[in-house]
Amino acid sequence: MAMTHLSSLFYMSCFPKNATLSSPIQVSQQRVFSFNTIQCCRLHDYTRVSDPKIRLTEKGMADAEECGKRIREMIEKDKAQNWKVYFYVSPYRRTVDTLKGIGKAFERSRIAVMREESRLREQDFGNFQDREKMRLEKSMRMLYGRFFFRFPNGESAADVYQETLKSDIDVGRFQPPGERNSNINLVIVSHGLTLRVFLIRWYKWTVEQFEGINNFGNASMVVMERGYGGRYSLSIHHTEEELREFGFSNEMIIDREWQKYARPGELNYDCPTLNSFFTHFGEDAGKAVELAS
Repeated sequence: MAMTHLSSLFYMSCFPKNATLSSPIQVSQQRVFSFNTIQCCRLHDYTRVSDPKIRLTEKGMADAEECGKRIREMIEKDKAQNWKVYFYVSPYRRTVDTLKGIGKAFERSRIAVMREESRLREQDFGNFQDREKMRLEKSMRMLYGRFFFRFPNGESAADVYQETLKSDIDVGRFQPPGERNSNINLVIVSHGLTLRVFLIRWYKWTVEQFEGINNFGNASMVVMERGYGGRYSLSIHHTEEELREFGFSNEMIIDREWQKYARPGELNYDCPTLNSFFTHFGEDAGKAVELAS
């Protein structure tokens, strides 16, 4: 039986290694929409305005309203009558502005809850930013590694990793006990690096895979949608070309395709990432062929 509630996402019993799906399992069309913040400022604004207080531009607000319309159109294609959206938003001014723009596409009866969540805030770069120093620091980050490099008086991506809200979605804290709606769609309005960190935790990517992912552009939307087995996959909504543009490797593309049909709790015994750690598997296979011949 396919799970239909986010609260049960990671709590199904495992299926046998060789379990197959003779036909797609019908599951709810819940999605997790993740948005990068919209166009917000000129670079020099960061030198005199604190990062959390940077606002959207007029174009940014127009883009946010357009994003809201796109979300609604996608949800309404499911033809469900009782659908709702649940918003998570970073407390930064520009993300709250983005939320207000997106929210214009929904009447009150369609909004389950809105929750400001500090764990979705931007990576801390160390208070007011000096343009020249920041340019140098970002160059050093590329040399050192984007995941572990820590900005002076600020944070690394590894620090942000410790604070994502994945556990809330795992256990379904976004819905009260006894009031589970299978047509809840989560909308996360946050920042580029924070969203990538959310994805690395959800899909258990390696640090190397994370560092290969490009930052999502302003107004970018990443959609995690339930696949045929009930598990969230990026390959339901996004094409292979889009994922490669994000920076997905061949191994990550293969795993995303597996996610489309996998059941919650099922393990990928042919995970291609495994071979990148244990390189002797190919040698063992070669020896087996030699012995057989």
